[in-house]
Amino acid sequence: MVRATKELSLEEFLVYDDGTDKRYELVDGTLVEMPTESTLNTQIAVFLLTVFLQMGISAKRIGIKHQIAVRSRKVSAREPDLVVHSEESISAISGAPQAIIKLEMPLPLAVVEIVSPGDANHQRDYEDKRWEYAKRGIPEYWLIDPENQAVTVLALVEQQYREHGVFQGSDRVDSPLLGLLPVTAEQILQGGE
Repeated sequence: MVRATKELSLEEFLVYDDGTDKRYELVDGTLVEMPTESTLNTQIAVFLLTVFLQMGISAKRIGIKHQIAVRSRKVSAREPDLVVHSEESISAISGAPQAIIKLEMPLPLAVVEIVSPGDANHQRDYEDKRWEYAKRGIPEYWLIDPENQAVTVLALVEQQYREHGVFQGSDRVDSPLLGLLPVTAEQILQGGE
């Protein structure tokens, strides 16, 4: 990951353009380049998107590459792999030039992170983002971890995430807000294969 040296505000981040196709998150005012996704991670995201559609969640309420402003030491902007919007959060960004849920906007129902291998990615998704999304008040946070072969669903309770369930193998994934999924953890972790 490459980090830029100049601190940016959220407004500066939203108009930042370095002339490349690189993707960034804003972390404590610093640009952090996002690594290219693995084929498996993108397959998992697409498969989960199709599962959500089959469950009757409207395509307009499923966000890919949508960013969420969160608070850490300074305002940051995270980019989860998938966002399941509430009617209010999708209405708030509908027609906006950028798909970002700012601090003053309504919250989505859930965010999904597909954990990439490596200690830095594990730290970011299991600790940093968990704390930031909880502080923001997002009701559910999912961690899909192909390396550890687990799908963890966390539910917000008193401003902290509590484990609703860790699903592996033939377990069907259960969500407090979305219900019982029609697929197993193994199917998700293999991207539908």
